[in-house]
Amino acid sequence: MSIYNYITLASVLFMTLLILVQTRGASLGAGLGSSGEINTTRRGTDKTIFQLTIIVAIVFAASLLLSVIS
Repeated sequence: MSIYNYITLASVLFMTLLILVQTRGASLGAGLGSSGEINTTRRGTDKTIFQLTIIVAIVFAASLLLSVIS
């Protein structure tokens, strides 16, 4: 296995963890996307986790692309 495969595996596991940590509400409807909250401003750790998720998703996509190319 190449280094790109390890990076892909680590990033997909970390991204899954980050997505599961993000909470938008406690109800079942919130989990399915119909949250009753109108507040969409991310603050504090919620914003940090959101930004980390974006960065890890970019790393994941780049490692997949480099793995396919090489």
